[in-house]
Amino acid sequence: MKPFDILDPLMPTPERPILLRDLKNYLTFLKDYGYSDIPLQSGSILEPGSDKSNLSRPSTETTRQHTMAKPRTSAKPNLTLEEVREELRDCTRCNLHSTRKTIVFGSGNPHADLVFVGEGPGADEDEQGFPFVGRAGKKLTEIIEKGMKLNRERDTYICNIVKCRPPENRDPKADEVAACNPFLIKQLQAIRPKAIVALGKPSASTLLGRTVPIMKERGTWHEYAGIPLMLTLHPAYLLRAYTLENRRNVMDDMNKVLAKLRE
Repeated sequence: MKPFDILDPLMPTPERPILLRDLKNYLTFLKDYGYSDIPLQSGSILEPGSDKSNLSRPSTETTRQHTMAKPRTSAKPNLTLEEVREELRDCTRCNLHSTRKTIVFGSGNPHADLVFVGEGPGADEDEQGFPFVGRAGKKLTEIIEKGMKLNRERDTYICNIVKCRPPENRDPKADEVAACNPFLIKQLQAIRPKAIVALGKPSASTLLGRTVPIMKERGTWHEYAGIPLMLTLHPAYLLRAYTLENRRNVMDDMNKVLAKLRE
């Protein structure tokens, strides 16, 4: 099975138990984050390629975390990044649009072998329209160029699980992640990298569809739609806890990524 060829309308019967298991796990994940229902919109069942994935708000305002939908696509050709951005338009799919200055879609090589997925734009990113351009971005660039000996713009693509800045740099809420998730999926479909790096707990939790204890699971390989997925610390956390151990751990993780890219 190729990456993203996960849900085909003509799926053979032997694959249905796997789909049902994944669906059960996903619904359990949503329940854990406070969702009581998932309203269906007109046409959402009859249109496999539809992106109508708006979820109900969590049952309590204190519920905060990251909802992930693994790619569920039809057999239609993947969009290009330019087409995904055009589809996103001047997005108003969640409340973040009311406080943002700029949509921060992503940057880098659209055919990169390596994609970094972060959490969301900060103040600098919101101002400039590009991901990871503030202090955390400079640290990420240092990791890529000095540590991995790669060129950030030529060798990688960088994006976030949400495209608009959460107020006061708070964690994205589940409904905000859910609204952006179809576009993250399409970005990764368009690029089809050899490896993905999840930067921090929110990104890892979104991509894996479960709460990830990042300090425990960083440095471990997983899969996202058939693509190797490495979990590591977010550069912003690294700046806050700038210990030799954390720095070594991140570089150990990146060395594993480099080895995977060479395979």
